[in-house]
Amino acid sequence: MLSVVIPVYNEAPTVYGLLERLTQVKLPGDLDMELILVNDASSDESQGEIERFIADYPSLRAQCHSFEKNRGKGAALKKGIQMAEGAFIVIQDADLEYDPSEYEILLAPILNGQADVVYGSRFMGGRPHRILFFWHTIGNKFLTFMSNALTNLNLTDMETCYKMFRSEFIKNINLKENRFGFEPEVTAKISRVPNIRIYEVGISYYGRTYKEGKKINWKDGVRALWCILKYNIWSKK
Repeated sequence: MLSVVIPVYNEAPTVYGLLERLTQVKLPGDLDMELILVNDASSDESQGEIERFIADYPSLRAQCHSFEKNRGKGAALKKGIQMAEGAFIVIQDADLEYDPSEYEILLAPILNGQADVVYGSRFMGGRPHRILFFWHTIGNKFLTFMSNALTNLNLTDMETCYKMFRSEFIKNINLKENRFGFEPEVTAKISRVPNIRIYEVGISYYGRTYKEGKKINWKDGVRALWCILKYNIWSKK
């Protein structure tokens, strides 16, 4: 089974549509899917949209955990990973920036027995990529470069949402970050797992503007750089 872990914070306009897309995903072989949503104390109608979806699709394996206070994306992901029961786990944002029909691309190296972890890169391959912010791209490439320099990996997109894991690997990692530091932390820690096989595949990216609901900002970039140094140098154990 594939466990789809979905952190949700104020995504009422998109979360139902994203979940409907997930009902149309065709997984290879005999894989089943479970949806695990973690509502991070949204102040809009996200919880109502989630409940409406679960009521509309009672045959689907879907559950939602709600935080009473906002704790951050990393905290939501940690809770979702803890709840997941599938052999494989993928991270899925609740917006519409990433296309879940591409799970098959992420799964292929794992199901072929080649990979334990697969990152979906927005910067490789010939798939659609919305043109948006120059400095965001520079920031992403800089953070990926710094992460690679300390992990000795050659990723093209460390900050990508789409990360897929064999469950036994991600569940055995002690994650600390509660906010957007999840990406550099999990990359640093997964890189140190003995004999782990990490792959990267090209994916589509339908990015949002801030007016459309994008939340990450320059402060999160500074925190990400801090986490790269922290989890690769100062807290390496």
